[in-house]
Amino acid sequence: MAATIAKVLSKLDWMREQRIWPNGLRYLWTDAFGVTLLVSLYHELKQNKFLDEAQWVVADVERVLGRRRGYRIGQAADRDGQYFHYLAMWIYALTRLGKIVPEYRAKAIQLVKDIHPAFLVPGRGVYWKMLEDLSAPHPGFGLGSLDSFHGYVVYRLLDEDALAGEIREMKTIVERSYEDLVINQDLGLGMMLWMTSFFPEERWARLQRERSLAILDRMWIDRPGYFCRELGASSVKFAFTNFGVSVGLQAVEAWPERVARLNSFFETYRSGDEYDTDAITHVMACVSSFAGEFLPPLAT
Repeated sequence: MAATIAKVLSKLDWMREQRIWPNGLRYLWTDAFGVTLLVSLYHELKQNKFLDEAQWVVADVERVLGRRRGYRIGQAADRDGQYFHYLAMWIYALTRLGKIVPEYRAKAIQLVKDIHPAFLVPGRGVYWKMLEDLSAPHPGFGLGSLDSFHGYVVYRLLDEDALAGEIREMKTIVERSYEDLVINQDLGLGMMLWMTSFFPEERWARLQRERSLAILDRMWIDRPGYFCRELGASSVKFAFTNFGVSVGLQAVEAWPERVARLNSFFETYRSGDEYDTDAITHVMACVSSFAGEFLPPLAT
């Protein structure tokens, strides 16, 4: 573990020097993973500087991306609107931080109260993307297949009493959709595995865990060792999506040898595009190496 932590700290130092993260452009998904990583380091190393930096990131995200209700996707001009699954990950990050500093738990609860009514279509689903002011769905985007699961899980982890009504509405959609849901992309499969790890005995979780592992097994490219983007696209691969699969596999305690192999492969892999220097690649690489607060209690 000491060697892993040292590698993560070295990558964080490099990202700071290159102004990639946390001092680069804000992007809510990356920031959610990064804040949770800093909380993990705080717990592991018992050093307040990681807690201080996590709180600084939250403040900067609020300054740059915060809106009257919710958070913009990212700082760049083409990252407009709001994604529910990004907001859900941000809620998770605030939940983990809120275990240490209670004010962030209150922020997370208020965020749910602000965004839930706008994204929810009662009994049917959750809009994947909304306009930035949450006044309407973003043109061209419909209901997200995983979003109700994401909301159901992070709401429960945050506060089952304060969010009882919102949880009940998400649960209704989960129970109506889980049997027919087939996920066909790597990151979605990884995130579904991660979600199932928190309530593993529920029927939806048992079925989706088994189904997701079966599909991922068919997407594994044994040499050199990565998960392809989707079935039938064996040569298409992304580092950050593989790192998301890694987190899901670690959460359900599956295929540790594949986790090690994909981490090793992407340590030297270069895609030749913006992902080589994009914060999402390197922050999620750190989380893939040291999942920490992303793991459910029984897996830590």
